[in-house]
Amino acid sequence: MRKAAALLLLSLLAACAPQPQTKPPAETPKAPAIAFLPARFADLPGWAEDRVEQALPALAASCPRILAQTGKAGPDGFAVYGKPEEWRPFCAALAQLRPNDAAGLRRLIEAELQPVAVLGDGKAEGLFTGYYEPSLKGSRTRRPGYDVPLYRLPPDLVQVDLGQFRPEWRGQRTAGRVENGFLRPYDDRAGIEAGALRGRNLELAWAADPVAAFFLQIQGSGRIELAEGGILRVGFAGQNGHVYTAIGRVLIDRGLMEREAVSMPALRAWLAANPAAAPALLRENRAFIFFRELPAPANADDGPPGAQGLALRPGRSLAVDRSHVAMGLPLWLSATYPTAQPPHTDAAFNRLMVAQDTGGAIRGGVRGDVFWGHGDEAEAIAGRMKHPGRYWFLLPKAVAARLGADS
Repeated sequence: MRKAAALLLLSLLAACAPQPQTKPPAETPKAPAIAFLPARFADLPGWAEDRVEQALPALAASCPRILAQTGKAGPDGFAVYGKPEEWRPFCAALAQLRPNDAAGLRRLIEAELQPVAVLGDGKAEGLFTGYYEPSLKGSRTRRPGYDVPLYRLPPDLVQVDLGQFRPEWRGQRTAGRVENGFLRPYDDRAGIEAGALRGRNLELAWAADPVAAFFLQIQGSGRIELAEGGILRVGFAGQNGHVYTAIGRVLIDRGLMEREAVSMPALRAWLAANPAAAPALLRENRAFIFFRELPAPANADDGPPGAQGLALRPGRSLAVDRSHVAMGLPLWLSATYPTAQPPHTDAAFNRLMVAQDTGGAIRGGVRGDVFWGHGDEAEAIAGRMKHPGRYWFLLPKAVAARLGADS
């Protein structure tokens, strides 16, 4: 029975997963999605000025996850980023540092690690955006003024990590429901909003504002200020398997918004100014997110758990494309960001960060989403951040030397 089920799953995955190309295109072959170049610490903009000790909690939390992957090729299964034993000297010394020892952390990194510049599709620069933990009004029970359901993960939703079946599908996921022995697409946003899940007791909470509930799904986690009193923290539990569609892109394609004008505040303003058209626009994003209740954080400044299962650290945790970048990798990010206060001028952003999360819209060898935390300032920055930048991975010296030799 198990063998039959396994064969069935493999066959349906082959049907529903993206098919790789069988031969190269006629035009000039495309550059690899990710490549590496040797680098020095002197190449990192602002390396001597960053308060690197602020990244120590994220580094200290991620190190044991890397070392625990005994038997795997390397972090997150990536052989290219080194084996656990190659990370052990750095992680062991890191555990001995005092919490605010910036000089000690910088010396340790320079002694044990080496930067490698990252290229995505042959380019050093990529897009860097921001996300945050939003707040919205809600209730644990449905009541007047609170009638937008936030759903738990449906028990019939089958989530599939495609990378477990084929290496070229690493980082890709799909989901659906099994019907008559086949994996079928799950209900999309329109179907769910029309009542596909009604009556199944899956409501985790009820939001007051459909737009706020939509942006909660975009961010993937948040805090619900309950009408009953208190705060309910919710985090990502799963997705319905449909491809994410950015509503900003829809507005651009329809000539309703200029590309340069797209930001979260601009989208909110458009939705508020066009209430009749807003529901249909939101349904253009067929992807739908399900939530789970999160426990109170040990530290009030900690964010929700990211893809690595660890609390995100404001300004130090980065969401990356997991098909190219391993969870837990330390990296140096050089970009810009909009300041929180008007006129939101761009400021330099040169920081030690850790890859600790991923997201449906984060695709590419050089691509990232900075977690900014919770509150008005975090929202103001994250909602406007859409800036070019680049990064360098910080790897054990032997690993960096191998990558340099292969480049």
